[in-house]
Amino acid sequence: MKIYQQQQIIAAMDLHIAAQRITEGFIAFSQGRVQVPPVQNFLFAAANGDCCIKSAWIEGSENFVVKISSGFYDNPGKGLASNDGLMLVLSAQTGQPQALLQDAGWLTCIRTALAGQIVAKALAPSRVTAIGIIGTGVQARMQLEQLMAVTDCRQVCVWGRQPAALEAYRDFAHALGFQVSTTQDARQVANQCNLIITTTPSREALLDSEWIRPGTHITAVGADSNGKQELDPRLVARADRVVVDSVQQCSQYGEVSHALKQGLLQSEQLLELGQLLQSPELGRQSDRQITLVDLTGVAVQDAQIATYAMQACLAASAAA
Repeated sequence: MKIYQQQQIIAAMDLHIAAQRITEGFIAFSQGRVQVPPVQNFLFAAANGDCCIKSAWIEGSENFVVKISSGFYDNPGKGLASNDGLMLVLSAQTGQPQALLQDAGWLTCIRTALAGQIVAKALAPSRVTAIGIIGTGVQARMQLEQLMAVTDCRQVCVWGRQPAALEAYRDFAHALGFQVSTTQDARQVANQCNLIITTTPSREALLDSEWIRPGTHITAVGADSNGKQELDPRLVARADRVVVDSVQQCSQYGEVSHALKQGLLQSEQLLELGQLLQSPELGRQSDRQITLVDLTGVAVQDAQIATYAMQACLAASAAA
């Protein structure tokens, strides 16, 4: 079994190829060609942390993947990263481990950010006036970085709870070439931006329906386990297009689940992301529509990015 560390993985990968692999994975998932066992979720309330275990196999693939991903949100105050984890690639012919990717959670973070890029490419309004980021953590940074490949907008407004974190994000975004405004009032993000990404572990709505302007696209990535919520359920129900990475998963938790449980939305109104990527005409019809994507994280993303990371690391080692 090969063992690769985070820096080896980052150096070996081409993110354009990774995005292609993830796109192919979403399509395969919606076509019913992926085995995805139920997600295991742990909640550590006393430590403000959670952990999930996800696994997947795409029919015909030589390998399957098991991923462990943790988020402990008080860690930065202890000098530790909020996210951690690893991925294990195993043979689908023999069951033998092929590679241990000790990525410290980076692969999970980047596959989520690339999903955000894929979604924005498919559903963002034709002219993005400003990008809104809800949150100041690692995912908030990665999402902004990956959006640069699909929009030339360089205006960003970021919401956060802590002034120091907002200032750090301002410096980060400014270094990327953005003009940056920061706020502790999420309404300001809604007022200024027509492409909004929510990236927090919040357990209460941060964006109200009445704040969102026609023509806005929202990608919600924070509500990836039971109890988490960033959006007003009325906003989810109000959207002209509601896209989910997995109908089954998003019906159990995520932003869509809250609207479904309140009877504000019907499952028949949901469009799976893989279907949209295969048939783009199902997406945004005008720049007046509100579009919304609920990304809870599907294990096929892990299978695709881990398999590609292993292949890229093997190729890099062979070329060295």
